[in-house]
Amino acid sequence: MNRRFLHSCFLVGLMSLALLVGGLQLQAQQRPHYTQYVINPFIINPAIAGIDNYGDLKISGRDQWTGLTGAPRTTYLTLHAPIGKNDYRTSSTSFGVPGNNPRGRAYWENYTAAEPHHGAGVSIINDRTGSFNFLSASASYAYHIGLNPTTNLSAGLSAGITTVRIDRTNHDFTGFGDASDPAFGSVTTGELRKLRPQMAAGLWLYSRNYFVGLAAQNVIPQTLSFVDDNPSILQKSKLIPHLFLTAGYRFMIGEDFNVTPSIMTKYIQGSATAAMGIQPEVNLKVQYRDALWLGGSYRYQDGFAGMLGLNVSNAVTISYAFEKSFSTNILRDFNTGTHELVIGFLLGNKYSEACPRCY
Repeated sequence: MNRRFLHSCFLVGLMSLALLVGGLQLQAQQRPHYTQYVINPFIINPAIAGIDNYGDLKISGRDQWTGLTGAPRTTYLTLHAPIGKNDYRTSSTSFGVPGNNPRGRAYWENYTAAEPHHGAGVSIINDRTGSFNFLSASASYAYHIGLNPTTNLSAGLSAGITTVRIDRTNHDFTGFGDASDPAFGSVTTGELRKLRPQMAAGLWLYSRNYFVGLAAQNVIPQTLSFVDDNPSILQKSKLIPHLFLTAGYRFMIGEDFNVTPSIMTKYIQGSATAAMGIQPEVNLKVQYRDALWLGGSYRYQDGFAGMLGLNVSNAVTISYAFEKSFSTNILRDFNTGTHELVIGFLLGNKYSEACPRCY
């Protein structure tokens, strides 16, 4: 493929995203929460695919509202990597070399935009709440171009399938029932599982000091009813689009510390915990070299979270978050908080103590 063709495809992707965003009609929260979105933005935005110099594999488990029967439980696996990227400079997750901090002031002052390249990735997400289980698998593609010597823009798309299932073992329909009841109708027809396509699109603008991202998930609005042919159901459930706007800025404090405040704003029309469907979330991450970071976040009308991360080696990272809800929802009195663990593996990371010059 020549560069002109790739740039044309990139512009088509931008216009497609704009049309998708402009035509959204949103209703309620259906995607899982992720406290540590700043650690793995790929879980929200497919334009992240291929942003680093290595393969980024992350595995996560999240128990929301621990102690409450049927509370949400989310697990995921994501993997993305660059294609055709010959630049092995240090990156935002590079690791230290004795006598030099690869994320110190000198690195950021000499930061340059990456050459145009591709990125690809996959994600598998399982989200279970009560009797409902959502299992999705998707593949992502992104293209990165340089806008100026220090700024890149990427556009990405992902497509896959979602299986929605109801666990019958949590219900007892014996001895009663009405054919017009969607739940009972599901039992009589055996339609307890539905397969639906899914698609997401995103943009990601990034430079030495800042990033701005826009993503749309569930961009194919569609009905979700386990008794599709029942005429008595006047209003069927729907899978609806979700919008995510993220932005952050990095500040250096001396040579060894950097502070990154960020914000994520979700727009889901009709969300019960958001004003006019908008729910902002602010995040602050303080990092010491490549060894350790601390963070905190606040989600509007929901709760606070504390985060801790450790880079075990040049190939393994671990981070943990604890979140406590203070919302007026009665559920706050019946749970002990939310726990989220993310384990990352940097596949093919060139920058390590074994080979400090291979970057």
